[in-house]
Amino acid sequence: MELSYVTYIGAKPEEVWNALISPEGTKAIFFGSVLKSTFEVGAPYEYVGPGNDGEETVHVYGNILAFEPFQRMSYTEHPGPSYNENHADLETRVTVTLETVGSCTRLTLVNDQWPANHPSYERTKDSWHYVISSIKTYVETGKTLDFGW
Repeated sequence: MELSYVTYIGAKPEEVWNALISPEGTKAIFFGSVLKSTFEVGAPYEYVGPGNDGEETVHVYGNILAFEPFQRMSYTEHPGPSYNENHADLETRVTVTLETVGSCTRLTLVNDQWPANHPSYERTKDSWHYVISSIKTYVETGKTLDFGW
């Protein structure tokens, strides 16, 4: 199973990249979470922020598979421990690619390698739309989207 999304953002890849990895950017686009990692291939990462376990809830975690600044980032992804008891067994892969198109950036996000009957598949299929819309809005306007949650 594969989830694939493409959007165009009115900004340079460097600006989009900064939103994807900086604490300010990730807080804005990933619902208050900060991406913690050294970003070396093989290194662990976590998205940590407010949630089920308080201010330091681990929402997703995994390992960095590829990290090419301003171009591509790929990582394994597991739901945080507070979401599923068997979180360590629920691994998918996320790959984000940035390409210059005219004066815009094409962002392609692919979330694949889903194990059969993954309990988060249906929810994730919808939630990537929120995240990608947040990335686009934040990079183009500096503002975040209010989804009313």
